[in-house]
Amino acid sequence: MNKGQLIDAIAAEAKITKAAATRALDAFITTTSKSLKKGDKVTLVGFGTFSVTKRAARTGRNPQTGKEIKIASRKVAKFKPGAELSHRVR
Repeated sequence: MNKGQLIDAIAAEAKITKAAATRALDAFITTTSKSLKKGDKVTLVGFGTFSVTKRAARTGRNPQTGKEIKIASRKVAKFKPGAELSHRVR
């Protein structure tokens, strides 16, 4: 499902216009991104938790040459599904 299909599904489920669904989805993405950038967690009970973890620096290999390269540490977004979501997917 892509963003357009998700907007259509939200609009149909909530019985709102596509424009309102687009604004709501964009607001969710923006707010979640800002919270994660600050280092906060975003928890939606039953759905899951968005958080940020730090990936350590490591040594990798260039697949074309086989030469070792250094990969810097960085922050990455992580999602852990909640119990209800996990149950529904099974």
